[in-house]
Amino acid sequence: MSTLPQKESRAPTTCVGLASTQGLDSNCGDGLERECSRKLGQKLPELCGVGDPTTTFSSYSSHLSSRGSIIKWFWDTAEEGYRGYLMDAYDEDKNPKLSQSDMLRVEPSLLQYPDWRGHLFLREEVARFLSFYCKSPSPLKPENVVVLNGCASLFSALATVLCEMGEAFLIPAPYYGSIKQHVYLYGNVQLVCVSLDSEVTELGTRPFQLTVKKLEKALQGANSEGVKVKGLILVNPWNPLGDIYSPRELQEYLEFAKRHELHVLVDEIYMLSVFEESVRHHSVLGLERLPDPQRTHMMWSTSKDFGMSGLRFGTLYTENQEVATAVASLCRYHGLSGLVQYQMAQLLRDHDWINQVYLPENHARLKAAHAYVSGELRALGIPFLSRGAGFFIWVDLRKYLPELTFEGEMLLWRKFLDNKVLLSAGKAFECKEPGWFRLIFSDKAHRLRLGMQRVRQVLESQSQKAEDPFSCQTQEPRG
Repeated sequence: MSTLPQKESRAPTTCVGLASTQGLDSNCGDGLERECSRKLGQKLPELCGVGDPTTTFSSYSSHLSSRGSIIKWFWDTAEEGYRGYLMDAYDEDKNPKLSQSDMLRVEPSLLQYPDWRGHLFLREEVARFLSFYCKSPSPLKPENVVVLNGCASLFSALATVLCEMGEAFLIPAPYYGSIKQHVYLYGNVQLVCVSLDSEVTELGTRPFQLTVKKLEKALQGANSEGVKVKGLILVNPWNPLGDIYSPRELQEYLEFAKRHELHVLVDEIYMLSVFEESVRHHSVLGLERLPDPQRTHMMWSTSKDFGMSGLRFGTLYTENQEVATAVASLCRYHGLSGLVQYQMAQLLRDHDWINQVYLPENHARLKAAHAYVSGELRALGIPFLSRGAGFFIWVDLRKYLPELTFEGEMLLWRKFLDNKVLLSAGKAFECKEPGWFRLIFSDKAHRLRLGMQRVRQVLESQSQKAEDPFSCQTQEPRG
């Protein structure tokens, strides 16, 4: 076990904090957080919270296609914070991996080409798993399951098979910024933001609440600009807010989509990471009636709920066989090896271990970590949104900005990074209000203490405003 370095200037970077609560490696900083959809010849947008905001794309490589040049640009500019973390990560010991003997079998059939939808034994386990944990009113069917290497690939595949080049999906903002990259780089599909506000203007509403009225307004705006919208993306629980849509809200959004003949992509990658007893996740697959089953597509992965982002497993559930077949065709490039499929089947069928050991322990650790970080934020007088799900807290640091602009947000983000702590700036999530940051709390207690110590040091070094008229009330978990 290594110890903390004596000199703070050489202290490794912590991510507050995206390590799995079960000791399994996970992502930190979420990779590419700012991407673009643009016409050729236009400059790429500035990045805030990732890379240098003054950098723009100015030239194409003679060795790459125009799209290849843009893809390289993403890597060159948008990974600065995460690369810094990886090269200088704080790691006091090596994380053990889950390695039970029944996970390591190799059979000849696993070494052959599979059905591109996935081996039937895995699709059967996925269907049973989702039926149970999504509380579906009737058993889900393995023929509606496609498995591939992660939800990033799934977003790319769905964008490609559902949209023509230049068409778009609606998405509530703030949202997980890498989705823009996922739908653009292969499919050249845009995202149209449904921009939400922190200010509560109506009784019975909450900060950043999505409504059908806001969806209609965003759709009309896209239509007026000649952008054809083909679908709506919902993330439930919602990254970065940790919010959970109620069954009534889900039904309203799905009815809106049906009226306009839009596909709905529901990403439920955090569905088993609801750690507050008073909060319950409601899966789209658990609704008694789907308004438009042929245009409703659910995705899930083990990356977050099981802390296994390096294994690259994701799944699609759709009743639309044309969509399933088209996505499966792209699994020639995004499929899983037979060995990984076998391991996933073994994991997903072990309901006793998942229910009696893993989930209770994982939820207890998440709850304890969240309680510590939220307590530290309250002690600092920092407003935040807390919903009781996911790995993150949406933190309002507007009063610490040197100026209430995205440039000011970038300066504060850089200050955190220079002090060896990696937060994610709100601009990377297309938040229209500068000063919001996503803080990850799913880490070990002593690492959280170190991370929050560094956060405190940065904030105490900032000159605070005399008054803070932009403060948002802390939102506790809802039942």
